[in-house]
Amino acid sequence: MRIQSTSRRALVVSAALALSLGSVYAQKKYDPGASDTEIKIGNILPYSGPASAYGTIGKAAAAYIAQVNAQGGVNGRKINFISVDDAYSPPKTVEMTRKLVEQEEVLAIFLPLGTTGNLAIQKYMNAKKVPQLFVGSGASRFGDVKENPWTIGWQPTNRAEAMAYAQYILKNSPNAKIAVLMQNDDFGKDYQKGLLEGLGDKAKTMVVSQQTYETTDPTVDSQIVAMKGSGADTLVILTTPKFAAMAVKKTDEIGWKPTRFLVSSANSVGSVLKPAGLEAAKGIISATYLRDPTDPATQATKEYQDYAACMKQYYPGGDVSDALNVLGYTAAQTLVHTLKQAGDNLTRENVMKQALSLNTTLPMLQPGITVQTDASNAYPIEKMQLIQFNGTRYEKFGGMFGGK
Repeated sequence: MRIQSTSRRALVVSAALALSLGSVYAQKKYDPGASDTEIKIGNILPYSGPASAYGTIGKAAAAYIAQVNAQGGVNGRKINFISVDDAYSPPKTVEMTRKLVEQEEVLAIFLPLGTTGNLAIQKYMNAKKVPQLFVGSGASRFGDVKENPWTIGWQPTNRAEAMAYAQYILKNSPNAKIAVLMQNDDFGKDYQKGLLEGLGDKAKTMVVSQQTYETTDPTVDSQIVAMKGSGADTLVILTTPKFAAMAVKKTDEIGWKPTRFLVSSANSVGSVLKPAGLEAAKGIISATYLRDPTDPATQATKEYQDYAACMKQYYPGGDVSDALNVLGYTAAQTLVHTLKQAGDNLTRENVMKQALSLNTTLPMLQPGITVQTDASNAYPIEKMQLIQFNGTRYEKFGGMFGGK
């Protein structure tokens, strides 16, 4: 009788264990691009073309992902990171997006770079219900989750950044004569809108010259000369890295010494200011949400040392002083954090849910800046710090601006 009783208990325990294990396995949910062993993530960047300087972002992101994979992956799964080149051409962005979604069957497309390219694919991504995750653009429309629930931004918005420059000018140089150099597309226009909104009614009298360029233009020399001729004493550079370097170099060559503002997406010391000439770049005002990898105080931190070690091992050809590499590394950390939160429920719907449920800090963000989202807020990073280039590196000045 005792044996029978023990047997019954064993059967009960076995049944309970089976039910428990069955419950665990039942919780695993996968959409295309996910399995017990792999998470397939797509990425689109300009490795060629007029904005090829941004290509290093993808290589730095791949370096961090390689490190994560070497340490066991995310919840036991390796990230299969498929990064493709769109040459900063919207038709090519569309082509590469379709390839990643329909042929590669990625779970999500992460950090697709460029305002115009992302606008070209946004409707498709939302119709397909594939996450357009942590878009590499500061256009404010990429955080409008009511209109596009499968799209989420990452960096602070272009409009908020440009408004901060406008407010600084109004406070410190209320009689400034402003010249604006801008890329003639949605990227430049978004920044321009923020600048004009920030200047308010005074924009009509303060802005004395607005010059545009196309991404196919060989130089912006004629635009710089024209702006100098306008009598402007303040220059706002709303460009991508290649053209920012040209603008900084040309202003120096013709002896024009305006107060210069340079957008954060083109303020890298390594890929912009060094090619332009560090002395020529002295005094430039910009903004950042990332730690400056050229700052000795940053270099003394464990956060920087971890970043540098990752770069050394997994992207040895990359420039650790290039802020674009810090961007790629940090954005990839946001992706990994999101996938960890998703656990074994690796559906596209849950990945978006987790991307809209973030509350964390990341090592190479400026101290005091966090990554926060919720169901109605798809702007993960909203604060920025004003900085000025001293001829060697950027120094903080003024304070932070923006939300949370």
